[in-house]
Amino acid sequence: MTARTDGGLGLMRRAASGLRGAVLGLGLGLGAAPAAMAAGAPDSFADLAARISPAVVDITTSTVIEAPAGSGQDAPKGSPFDDFFNDFNGQNGDNNQGGQDGAGQPPQRSEALGSGFVISTDGYIVTNNHVIEGADEIQIEFFSGKKLDAKLIGTDTKTDIALLKVDSPDPLPFVGFGDSDKMRVGDWVLAMGNPMGQGFSVSAGIISARNRELQGAYDDFIQTDAAINRGNSGGPLFNMAGEVIGVNTAILSPNGGSIGIGFSMASNVVSKVVDQLRQFGETRRGWLGVRIQDVTADVAEAMGLPEAAGALVTDVPDGPSKDAGIQSGDIIVSFNGAGVKDSRELVRRVADAAIGTAVPVTVLRDGKSLALTVTLGRREEAEKDSKAAPAPAAPAPEAKTLLGIHLQILTDDLRSQFGLPDGTEGLLVADVDQDSDAYAKGLRAGDVITEAGQQKLSTIADLEKRISEAKDGGRKSLLLLIRSGGSPRFLAVSVE
Repeated sequence: MTARTDGGLGLMRRAASGLRGAVLGLGLGLGAAPAAMAAGAPDSFADLAARISPAVVDITTSTVIEAPAGSGQDAPKGSPFDDFFNDFNGQNGDNNQGGQDGAGQPPQRSEALGSGFVISTDGYIVTNNHVIEGADEIQIEFFSGKKLDAKLIGTDTKTDIALLKVDSPDPLPFVGFGDSDKMRVGDWVLAMGNPMGQGFSVSAGIISARNRELQGAYDDFIQTDAAINRGNSGGPLFNMAGEVIGVNTAILSPNGGSIGIGFSMASNVVSKVVDQLRQFGETRRGWLGVRIQDVTADVAEAMGLPEAAGALVTDVPDGPSKDAGIQSGDIIVSFNGAGVKDSRELVRRVADAAIGTAVPVTVLRDGKSLALTVTLGRREEAEKDSKAAPAPAAPAPEAKTLLGIHLQILTDDLRSQFGLPDGTEGLLVADVDQDSDAYAKGLRAGDVITEAGQQKLSTIADLEKRISEAKDGGRKSLLLLIRSGGSPRFLAVSVE
């Protein structure tokens, strides 16, 4: 229910519904899957809809909300029901019990609606995490009108996926996952769910784009113009073979309604998450133990690389990669026998790998290829152990200016002040000229330059030497390793 991001045209909203109302249902039976599906536009979607609709469900969640003083129908800020009360507060005055005006009003139970789909005869159901987050009770209504209570098996906030389970005396109709990687821009799709709390609904469209990234490290969204509205969250996006190739999650909209820009998390991401939730009740992602960034064109030029590809290692804390010998400045070009295009691809492939396995990793170091073996850890455990780096204090006065950067030697006092590890060497950025290339690339006061040209810095003279070497070598830029708030990253700064 919260805004995912501001897209300029409007808010990116999760499509969960805060509406309350009767859920409509039609009893349609399952049909046999066709042997092959035509690539062109179908004459009708009716046969497909009839075959797969019994596996699509409406989800009603309820929770007890304390009514704040002075308001009879307000939800806590940021709760899953915040949008409902913002949109409809005051329209149903008869809901106020006993004519009270908020003060002293007893807690009230409120409902919100979403969608989901059954993936097994024994009652496992997939939906979005934000559909059921914070709910005290979860009720499933099937296409036939039957209602069953559901229990939560597990959730994954990183992909916004939740797995539920109902106990049914009879086998349930279900649908399977398809291969989202085989879907093409322009392919027909069907979206099903419970839009705006109106009950079962079908909308058709095409895939408008693939591999969309909204805000998460594991995002792989399919963009579609099939109508998706609030309440469609958690519902399936089907291909023409009746396979689930996405889970409807968010829309780009100025008003919360569909304008033809909807996003479904790709099934190849969802199916892996669901398998882990079903087996363990939680996710268990592989962990390489490095901080990385993309190799941009200017970084590739600064490092003398033939192309901008791979994942550039900015830091190697204690963990699997450090144990395997990976170093800051290495470029990971291959993981588990396959090439690495960029940091996003590496993150997803590492996450999909089994924890505890020994994986071959190829890195480029000083222009040479080096084969290493890393035994993967578990990301969730590493994240629990990690601690936020302290915010940097105000920088000390500059000592010299180079490349538009006002610098000071990093002392023991400054290491302590900035929360840097003992022995960290480098130059403190006291200020940056706003018309400099360094400023345009994101360098700011309070950052610390620890390396230049992949060599450590301890004095300003060291940086002056690296700048001269870059110019003498005919390079247009110099690669700097920066610590910003404790997090490292590489910047290629012009030396011209």
